[in-house]
Amino acid sequence: MKNLHIVATSIVLATLSFGSFAAEQITRSQAENLDKMGTVSVDSAHSLSSLERKLAAKADAQGAGHYYIVSASDNDVMHGTAIIYK
Repeated sequence: MKNLHIVATSIVLATLSFGSFAAEQITRSQAENLDKMGTVSVDSAHSLSSLERKLAAKADAQGAGHYYIVSASDNDVMHGTAIIYK
């Protein structure tokens, strides 16, 4: 059941879009032809939208043009990881 929650959370995060950051959230298929730069993680978000904003800000701070959220979990606070791309 917990895995289902994590997958559902990841799907919700993948569909959210916030234009306030230079780094753009992308889908897995869009990421296939991009150059991977590394990963970013967030450990203290209190909502899905907060998690997405924090991951976007970290991707932007690393100079990434794009990022793809690969994991999200919720144990009182949200934790997530994204792969960043040039």
